[in-house]
Amino acid sequence: MVSLMANGGGHQYDLVSASGDADLRLIYGGDVRPVNLALIPAWKDLQPFLQSPSFNTIAGKHYGVSFEFGPNVLLYSTKTFKTAPTSWSVIYNKKYAGQITVPDDYIQIADAALYLSKTQPKLGITDPYELTTPQFNATVALLKAQHPLVKKYWDLASQEESLFQSGTTVVGAAWPVAVSTLIADKDAVAETIPKEGATGWADSWLLATNAPDPNCAYKWMEWMTTPQIQAEDAVSYGETPGNKLACPIMDKIQKGSCEGLHANAPASYFQSLYFWKTPLATCDNGKNDCEPIQNWVAAWTQIIG
Repeated sequence: MVSLMANGGGHQYDLVSASGDADLRLIYGGDVRPVNLALIPAWKDLQPFLQSPSFNTIAGKHYGVSFEFGPNVLLYSTKTFKTAPTSWSVIYNKKYAGQITVPDDYIQIADAALYLSKTQPKLGITDPYELTTPQFNATVALLKAQHPLVKKYWDLASQEESLFQSGTTVVGAAWPVAVSTLIADKDAVAETIPKEGATGWADSWLLATNAPDPNCAYKWMEWMTTPQIQAEDAVSYGETPGNKLACPIMDKIQKGSCEGLHANAPASYFQSLYFWKTPLATCDNGKNDCEPIQNWVAAWTQIIG
């Protein structure tokens, strides 16, 4: 997607829907331009933390309109775990060797960094997406130690669903859509966000710098952020709507979906989520000592072999 837009896609496409790990690459690459929020009436109804997030807003300029989001939860078998695990430590525990699954994605480094930020505070990790070289090396070392314990690094949520349905795996990192599918099929699983918190993804609509039909693009963003459409998309895909007015509509479509997808969760729940952000060499504090995305990608390739 990033390469598509960088290679002239903006002359063909008006909009791109991107998660936080891609937004800054598109913004700093000059492939998208600021949006006029006055043309998006529902922006004021978005969850406060999605109105001006760091992954699509720079120096007060909004380059994206947040859409929907979801946490990367800890999925576990209720046959193996009679009570919910309280820590992400279970996916690094040799006790569950060969029964663990995690996503095949370089951004998984942030999950490990978040865990270390709470369990090894001396590392000084304050942002799992902004890692100095020592912090980055410690995180990579943890993931390399985890590698022999992992049964499979999944690419698609359906792969993880199959692993749990067959009993091949008993614990892992998951997207809500997989959890929803497994629970709907009455599989013996549950999800939790451990005490360390969790990473999460939040999609944004980004307007191409050379959008051929910007008026149509704005009409699309206006429509897609309305409560009705947010509710329909949330229930269909198993993600949480950004528009906080979508909750009652969700329950009309599918009873219990609002609570099930945490759309009505308290502020403390949302504050426990660390949304994907493009790793850059320049940290938010202005220092040029963070490991950039290309190093994350290279390290992940080494980790999974």
